[in-house]
Amino acid sequence: MATLTLGACSRGDGDDRAPQPGDRPVAEVQNETVWASDVKREAVAQGLVGEGEPLDVTSDLFRRVLDEVIDQKLLAREAERRRLDASPLAQRRLEATRERILGDMLVESVVNGAISDQAVQTLYNEQLRLAKTSEEIRVRLILSRTKPEADAVIGMLGQGAGFEAVAMERSIDEATRFSGGDLGYSTLDVMPQAYAGALRDKPAGSTVGPFQTEGGWAVLRVEDRRKESPPTLEQARPQIVRYLTYEGVRRLLEQLRDKAKVNVLLSGESTGQNEEPASAPAETASDAPPPTSAPVPAA
Repeated sequence: MATLTLGACSRGDGDDRAPQPGDRPVAEVQNETVWASDVKREAVAQGLVGEGEPLDVTSDLFRRVLDEVIDQKLLAREAERRRLDASPLAQRRLEATRERILGDMLVESVVNGAISDQAVQTLYNEQLRLAKTSEEIRVRLILSRTKPEADAVIGMLGQGAGFEAVAMERSIDEATRFSGGDLGYSTLDVMPQAYAGALRDKPAGSTVGPFQTEGGWAVLRVEDRRKESPPTLEQARPQIVRYLTYEGVRRLLEQLRDKAKVNVLLSGESTGQNEEPASAPAETASDAPPPTSAPVPAA
């Protein structure tokens, strides 16, 4: 229904001029032209391609989305023939969709247009300046069921047996035993507490344990310690752009609310002055915009 509403809302007025320079007609539906940009816009809306990515008109993806656009227009024309667009509720929904599209276009032209490479670089440099680089540790694990078994592992290592070979032979940790117990690089703050406590001050080359964990008795070997690398500019760019967009929308809405007369008719309800702008890009818990005083998280 949302797609149908968009199709009906965006219907042209019979003007077959290209909506943007270099556009090309790719179909006609009841004498209405479908342009390549219409198909690209639908593909972007579905998340099939990025806003700045090309969409080849000869590709299978383009043809599939073109068929969907044609279907949308046929459904919308049939809905109009049945006068489903004439009810007050339909008109309100169409107007709400129109307002959302116009709001998005304002954000694109005013906010996104102000997000320059220089602005992204400046915020990235500030985050690097504030970041506290932590240390990563590469560890190997041999996990035993009992302490006597773990003591036997220590004895084998003390006699010169290779850690990787003993891990493959003796470790009960199925996730790592066939890679020689390799746990890879990680920081202490994401390790189990027992591991982090045992490894905190141990240099590379150390054998640690045995000590008891939830899964059994662990013997660890510290393979390497290194400073955690900060994300590159390109890795950090999506989050920085989102943060700059969020801030731009917030400032724009503050300006508009200062100029407009807004009267909320819900007595005793919050006016939402301290809430995130409704026009801000959708976010997930892992994608919230960072305050300028917080470091950009590592990728």
